[in-house]
Amino acid sequence: MTADRPTLTRPELADLLTDAAQCVSGILTAEYPTTASRSYLHPVLGALSAGPQVVGKLNERLEGFVAAEHPATPAGLFTLASHASALGWLTESLAELTASVEEISTRVGIPTESRTPVVPASGDAHRDDFSFSALELAAIRTAAEATSLAPDIYVEVLSQSLLAASRITDACMEISSGLLEDAAYVLDEATGDVWLGDGPGSLPTLVRSLLARMETVG
Repeated sequence: MTADRPTLTRPELADLLTDAAQCVSGILTAEYPTTASRSYLHPVLGALSAGPQVVGKLNERLEGFVAAEHPATPAGLFTLASHASALGWLTESLAELTASVEEISTRVGIPTESRTPVVPASGDAHRDDFSFSALELAAIRTAAEATSLAPDIYVEVLSQSLLAASRITDACMEISSGLLEDAAYVLDEATGDVWLGDGPGSLPTLVRSLLARMETVG
């Protein structure tokens, strides 16, 4: 029944990638209510909540695109590769975020009575490269008290949470940016009859980024 359906035009393919980019970037602005007892997880709960929904949406769109279009044109295959790469990269990044949150959850469950607090009762506190003012110390103690954690443990898990948030932010920004670049590439070729060459420069941005990461790891 879909045989007579016209294939998507290049502007439509570009829209598909642009919409995916907007979905991914939306993860960064997602909010999730955080109780005072879990305030150290506030930096990651928005992404942790919204991320799986975006993965599900992108996966559904990708499956629909493949089922309806059976991409065979160069532009269609390019779009498929870009979208699939974005989905895979985002899924992997969210798995890493989940693992980080699990580590934090395990950390806060470890008994702390034998540990010597790093944050002193007065003056400045130093933890690695961080130093806190008296006002910041008071805020840390108040937040730590609400979570039933020692101040030094609270600073530790909050730092881990902020690092995890930074990583998922970087990933989402790179994925979204790559999708937009690929959308522009598809759209720029909208009036052309011939797709660009067979060299690596013709690969989707995210595919090239993933290949570069693999080479770095290797």
